[in-house]
Amino acid sequence: MNSRLFIVSGPSGAGKSSLCQALLKRCPQLQLSISCTTRSPRLAEADGEDYHFLTAEAFEQAVQQDDFLEWACVHDHRYGTRRSDVMDALSAGHDVLLEIDWQGAAMVANKLPDAVRVFILPPNIDTLRQRLEAREQDTEAVIQRRIEAAESEMSHADEAHHQIVNDYFDDSLQQLFALLQPA
Repeated sequence: MNSRLFIVSGPSGAGKSSLCQALLKRCPQLQLSISCTTRSPRLAEADGEDYHFLTAEAFEQAVQQDDFLEWACVHDHRYGTRRSDVMDALSAGHDVLLEIDWQGAAMVANKLPDAVRVFILPPNIDTLRQRLEAREQDTEAVIQRRIEAAESEMSHADEAHHQIVNDYFDDSLQQLFALLQPA
């Protein structure tokens, strides 16, 4: 059986991280590709576990050396997926999960057209705002900026092969799990 690449994207607060974490617990054969970022770690985040936290200079050097399969600037920080991380895992026979923004998903899909793209949507903007506020990690200005970005990002949902509206977590997880099952 061939290894497969699954790309999950969606706006901040849609629940993609929670769904991906639950999916990884349910699917031991699935390997998460850990992204690189220039943003600072949030509480309880660990380097190499949640992200590879890079300085702006180190990130730029990786860009110049074409080390990234994709990279983008999101919410004033840079994020990227190391090409070698993904290709090594696929070559080793692992299914790989990328949790990235829609811009990165489009870049990866352009380079690896067999990748399965899934877009996670919130049920509505009010629910999205409530989820972002419940995190208690961003200022009102940052939340408002994320809401505005989410409205733009959601216009790209139809670029993915599958869209999941994350209204009821268990139902959304089951839908995501079903997409990983061999045809």
